[in-house]
Amino acid sequence: MSEKFPVTPVTRLLDGKKIVYGKHLYEYEEKGGTKASSMKLGVDEHIVIKTIVMEDETKKPLIVLMHGDMEISTKNLARFLGVKTIQPCPPEVAQKHTGYLVGGTSPFGTKKQLPIFMEKTILDLEKIYINGGKRGFLISINPQVIVDLLKPTVVEVGYR
Repeated sequence: MSEKFPVTPVTRLLDGKKIVYGKHLYEYEEKGGTKASSMKLGVDEHIVIKTIVMEDETKKPLIVLMHGDMEISTKNLARFLGVKTIQPCPPEVAQKHTGYLVGGTSPFGTKKQLPIFMEKTILDLEKIYINGGKRGFLISINPQVIVDLLKPTVVEVGYR
């Protein structure tokens, strides 16, 4: 049985740049997050990277890439950025910025170019799983691809 993988802005971008990546489908679970996807794919939640669309007090959006089993210290991120507060965007606002439904958000191929911040320890991993632009679809890639294509700012704002 061959699985039919979705074509998304992510796959178009990576294919266009001839980047090697794996495609992984799983049964999407509403509010299941990285815990559900890592269990269904049989991988450690630490290597499943979540893409969180956040905003500062002026509603300026940004993307944070974080290990699935870690949280983002919004205080430390706000301090790093020199702003008062950082909080997650409401789902409909995040969708406007990225073009993706929450639960299917990827840092690749977003509708608007947003600043991207990536937890430093993600670079220590050989392979990561990150959203492929659709709920229930992750791609596996070397984290260096994110650095090469998206030029994120590396931060240390994660905690368990």
